[in-house]
Amino acid sequence: MKLYPLKFKPIYKERIWGGRTLNTVFGKDLPEAVKIGESWELADLPDDKSVITNGPLAGQTLRDVVTEHTEAVTGQTEFPVPFPLLIKLLDAQDVLSVQVHPDEATCLRTGQGDPKTECWYIIHAQPGACIYKGLVPGVTEAQFKNAIENGTMEELLVKLPVQEGECHFLPTGTVHAIGAGLLIAEIQLPSDTTYRVFDWNRVDAQGQGRELHIDQAIESTHFDAPEDALTVKSVGRLVDCEFFKVDKGHQVAGAEMLVPAGLLKVHLILSGEGVYSDSDNHHETYRPGDCILLPARCEGMMKAQTETTFLVTTL
Repeated sequence: MKLYPLKFKPIYKERIWGGRTLNTVFGKDLPEAVKIGESWELADLPDDKSVITNGPLAGQTLRDVVTEHTEAVTGQTEFPVPFPLLIKLLDAQDVLSVQVHPDEATCLRTGQGDPKTECWYIIHAQPGACIYKGLVPGVTEAQFKNAIENGTMEELLVKLPVQEGECHFLPTGTVHAIGAGLLIAEIQLPSDTTYRVFDWNRVDAQGQGRELHIDQAIESTHFDAPEDALTVKSVGRLVDCEFFKVDKGHQVAGAEMLVPAGLLKVHLILSGEGVYSDSDNHHETYRPGDCILLPARCEGMMKAQTETTFLVTTL
């Protein structure tokens, strides 16, 4: 089969901290009267599998197509299951809980969960918006546990103001939280294992707080993480880790860019409109908010009709 750029149906997730920004900025067709915090743009988890919406493969899942056309899609004769990326758009209207994700060694040692390295690209930030990334230098396990129990975790967190265009890398074992007023593209390993450390002492109408995962969080946290692991980039190659690479692309209106065959790529369109065209005269349009998988055997041109900014993720 002649492959082509693949588009997917978003998977929306209701979150108490979410809102409607994914509709106002990207035109996402959100369910009515629901706070949507996450739009899963590319996913291959047990209960959430992306479904193709365009071309002859429409209706099939990402898993289906990779399994049936492994080499054509991935450029490899064998490929891991699940698909080794999870790509989301996040609308944080309120601060998220403080969390940590385990690394592979912790998962093996405890027999729980899946590792989750991730990065955040700041698409939009309201004035004064911030994130929390890592612990202040010198925090010990005992201090960490005491802060969880006493509700004083904020004192131990590194609070960073953020701006549009920044990319923050968060390796496993990094304690973190997304602040309010942020629209974020999140690129990560395909894991939903999250250990909640602190929820800002919030309670529900019955006076109950959300469940914390204190033992798992302590087990997963890297207290001796080097500062250079928490890098911030805004141009060129944003992330270069053992699991994935993320580059920032830009085209002026009217520009054309060759999309060569040989390497699977995922484009997340942040702004601009245009079209992908191949030698068979197949055309696929793109617009802001689109997540498009370009199979390894797909070759063509990306033509920007308006100024375009996008993220390119490769494995």
